[in-house]
Amino acid sequence: MKHLFSLVAIAFLSGTISVYAQLDTKKPYSQRMVESLSLQTFNNNEHPTSLSNTNFGYVTGLVAKSMLETYGLYHVDSYYQVAKQYADSHLTDDAAAPLNIHDNDIDAINAGKIFFDLYRFSLEEGDGKSAEKYKAAATYMYDKLKNHHTRIQAPLPGAGCFIHKGRYPDQMWLDGLYMGAAFLAGYEATFGEGTKEDWADIALQFKTIHKYTWDSDVELNYHVWSANPTDENSFWAKRDEPYKGCSPNFWARGEGWYFAALVDVLAVMPKNHPDYPDLLEIFRQVAKGVAKWQDKSGCWYQLLQYDDQVTGDGKGDTINGKVYNVGTQANYLESSASSMFTYAYCKGISLGLLPKSYIKVARKAFKGILENFITENPDGSINILQSCASCGLGPAKNPSRCGTINYYLCGSDTFITMNEGKAIGAFTMAACAYEQLTRK
Repeated sequence: MKHLFSLVAIAFLSGTISVYAQLDTKKPYSQRMVESLSLQTFNNNEHPTSLSNTNFGYVTGLVAKSMLETYGLYHVDSYYQVAKQYADSHLTDDAAAPLNIHDNDIDAINAGKIFFDLYRFSLEEGDGKSAEKYKAAATYMYDKLKNHHTRIQAPLPGAGCFIHKGRYPDQMWLDGLYMGAAFLAGYEATFGEGTKEDWADIALQFKTIHKYTWDSDVELNYHVWSANPTDENSFWAKRDEPYKGCSPNFWARGEGWYFAALVDVLAVMPKNHPDYPDLLEIFRQVAKGVAKWQDKSGCWYQLLQYDDQVTGDGKGDTINGKVYNVGTQANYLESSASSMFTYAYCKGISLGLLPKSYIKVARKAFKGILENFITENPDGSINILQSCASCGLGPAKNPSRCGTINYYLCGSDTFITMNEGKAIGAFTMAACAYEQLTRK
């Protein structure tokens, strides 16, 4: 830590944000991550990308959301301005369709969470015009999900719940609760329009996926559940009870998305709603289960129920005569999930949703993240290591994504990355939550 840095300039040139920074190593880690990597998400100096070409998706949305969280704590105007420029670059003047997002893609909804923060901050600045613009964009996304997104239909179990994406019919993924249900909760809380039935719809998503994916012996949730396990796109699903329709393993980041979604919804859900106690009980079950699988390092493994003695078997998975997922990669401590768990614990403790005994888990986790995943460059900027690029199940045209140990460790899309958006955003949110908790 030889160099002292402070952010000195942000210029907006030809639709591209140029960042000239010196980073102060004495700043909190949330700010250090924002100034080291988050701002660069929207202007990569090696591969310049204008904001208009930056995908309005769940990864960049997560990073922008984490920047706004940090702005809310430390009021560094550049964090807000960059996130605002990102949002504005994707809005159109078409009142009927202010954004271009995919239909039946619950991941596409997540980035819309930034409109809640931008709406509030705009009002604080007295900028009513911008506030209304952000409300209109959020309302458009709300309508897309609430009224037009495909839901599981009776007589299948889980009727009324959102499918994950069009190419995953009748499937619920743990990831989707963070992308969709938590967005709905944020909308209802921000604009004060939620009815008892609206909150019941949100609760239904959690109660359903928990009913079918929670393994009470292992105390974890299976990554994906299909209400129709005989569908060709659910080829990976268990065909028999118990846990019929579930994928075969417990993926760390999937559990992290779910844990974070629960705390975010409980933070804004009316406490007198009949479903509130059920969601609180689910949240506490997950908190207890995740703590059970915390490694001595303070972090969590990619496959939660195993340690690094479990590896790919070197033979791969033979599906329809073809072999996939060949390798011997060992199970590894994973940074994005460890960060999301830390975020959920810290926020849950701060809100009084979890007993203070979990502070020990949270402190150990944050310390473990810093020791295992955060490295410092000679200029004082930081990196975040060892996050899984991606994981999913199917569809039928992609049989390699079959949910086996080999897939989660050796799949073509499950490789280990560094400085990737999901880890950047998750760590920044964890750092914000930890800094809030420990400064009380």
